[in-house]
Amino acid sequence: MDSIVKDVWIAASSQCQQWREQANKLVFTNGCFDLLHPGHMDYLQAARALGDRLIVGLNTDDSIRALKGCQRPINPLVDREAMLAAVRWVDCVVPFSDDTPLSLICCLRPDVLVKGGDYVVADIVGAPEVIAWGGDVLTIPFKEGYSSSRLIQKIAGLNAT
Repeated sequence: MDSIVKDVWIAASSQCQQWREQANKLVFTNGCFDLLHPGHMDYLQAARALGDRLIVGLNTDDSIRALKGCQRPINPLVDREAMLAAVRWVDCVVPFSDDTPLSLICCLRPDVLVKGGDYVVADIVGAPEVIAWGGDVLTIPFKEGYSSSRLIQKIAGLNAT
């Protein structure tokens, strides 16, 4: 972990502790959020509705390349962070460069861990840990017809519907 990301994690952990002291229920989700679209907006709104504060773990550019190939991300980390931070349902954006967000989840200790409906709760990274400290792990259905990959295909003129 580089020192900039480490500093952000320390600040986020401190902020989460303050929110906990104010009896806020903390919700955590994570992803690439490369090209924001209506599906993301619905998902983030639904995630925020599960608690008082929404923390988004955001894959770094290198971790996205490892997951999705050298053509991604379309938008660099700093732009993706700025766009997510501007979404009214998002309270905190924290980048992570590991293969999974497990270390970040353990650092922030959310009350609720949420992922999209394509996940099975038992397979969600961090689920055993969140459940062990008394939290909940949930999934939210996707809005049909939206994905960053589909949007990229459409922009490229590859007839994605």
